[in-house]
Parts: sequence; structure tokens; C-alpha cells
Amino acid sequence: MLLWYNSNGVWNDAPQGPRNIMDNAPARRREMAWLQSIGVKGLKVDFFGGDKQVTMKLYEDILTDGDTYGLMLNFHGATLPRGWERMYPNHMTSEAVTASENLIFSQGFADGEARLSTIMPFVRNPVAAMDYGPLVLNRTFHKEEGKGNQRRTTDAFQLATMVLYHSPLQHVGLTPNNLTEQPDFVIDFLKKVPVAWDETRYLAGYPGRDVALARRHGDRWYVAATNGEQQPKELALKLPFLAGRTLQWIQDAPGQRAALRTIKVGASGDLTLPLEVGGGAVLFE
Repeated sequence: MLLWYNSNGVWNDAPQGPRNIMDNAPARRREMAWLQSIGVKGLKVDFFGGDKQVTMKLYEDILTDGDTYGLMLNFHGATLPRGWERMYPNHMTSEAVTASENLIFSQGFADGEARLSTIMPFVRNPVAAMDYGPLVLNRTFHKEEGKGNQRRTTDAFQLATMVLYHSPLQHVGLTPNNLTEQPDFVIDFLKKVPVAWDETRYLAGYPGRDVALARRHGDRWYVAATNGEQQPKELALKLPFLAGRTLQWIQDAPGQRAALRTIKVGASGDLTLPLEVGGGAVLFE
């Protein structure tokens, strides 16, 4: 279990609570000791005020105390982390990006979701883990069916972002109906897809057009690709490290759904992925 907290402080007049805990060392340590005692595993601390020296110190104070009490940290409304994952083993991820909550707030943001997916892997995620919040399988961004902004991307695209966006903690937008509406292979993929990777390889892409990455966890490879342009395309990939291996391939299907097929990569390692508008693909062993 992870719990959300307001960072508070003079920089922050956001009303959401609990308040006046994370910015106060005695209160913060009492709270963290209690959270540890009841089995909470981590915190999402939100609403930080820029990169001022006092704010940067607060980040590190929260990380230090969190480590003492065995709590993982995820910062939202936050600055771009620059090396905290090496300094603090409990710094899991940070938002530091215009993230998926904006799909709810703006139809314009939802219209540009596919294009954005081809930019962040080049300009944000290489710096540090990114808590974007991938994967929404409802056709609209609302708790009630048929209300809210429209999703323009395919189910295969959404599944591909689970691999494309790196974060050791992934917060996905599942709702209970997804568990019965989606085919078994979708739910099985979500149960098994890793969040920590041993190796990442650039395969293809250009910001704003398309992207394809390969990530390895142990001896298993995952390949993810998305299309950021307004026309279908075929993305030619060279996968010599997967030559001769049999892969599961989640691809675009009619009605913006996802389909599963099995393929064997040829001896050359060449593979062509067809991608629909707003589409994607993910391959795995």
C-alpha cells in the first residue's frame, strides 16, 4: 500500500490533506514510524514548490527519513530528479512530466497522447524514472462509461506504454470492468510485465513520429513501439539479439482493440511492425 501526502510548506497552499506533516521533521518522523508499524510500503508526496534550495533540501530530508522507516518515495508535482536513484535507494520514481492525469482534464491532451509517447522516451525518461501513469483501457477518461474525454489510442498502444515508459513503480489506470471486458492475454500481460530492467536498447524512431525500444529483464526481452503520426505505417526493426526466437506479439486489431499472435523472428533478425493511427505493439518472450 502506498499513501498520498501533501508536501506543504509556505510554497504550497493546496488544500488537500493530510497537511503540515511532510515539511516538519518531528511530525514527519512520527508519521513515518506509524506508517511503518501498520505495513505501509511507500508514499506519493505531491505539490512541491520549484527548485528553491529549501525545497531541494525538503526532498532529500523526506528521502532520508523515508529510508530510515523503510518507505519508498514517489514525488509528484515535482522537479526533474538528477541522480537521486543513485543517492537514495528508496527513491523509486518522480512525475516531473505532464502526465496522464491531463487526459482527464483536456481533450486536446488526449488527442496528442500518441505523439507525446514518441517524445518522452527521448527527452524525459533517459534522465530518470518517470511516473507518467500508463495504461487506460476505458474508451473515455471517466469513471462512468460514455462520459469524459475520448481516448484516441488503441489498446495495443496502451499496453506498449507499460514497457515504453520506465518507472520502478507503475501506477496504471485500471477499473474493475477491465478485468472482465479485456481478453485473458491482456490481464496476463499486465500481471507479468516487469517494472525494472537490466538493459535498454534504442531500435528506431524520431520524436513526434514513432519510437521503438527493447528492454531486457533477466534473459527475457520486451519490445514496445508506438505511432505518433496521423497515418498508419510499418516500422522496420532489426532485432539480431532475438533472431530465431519465438515471441508473443500484441498488435492493433479492428475497433482499436488488441490481438495476440505468435511469431518466430527470422535468422536475419528483421521484423516489420504495422502500426495504426494511435497504435502500438509490444512483443515479449
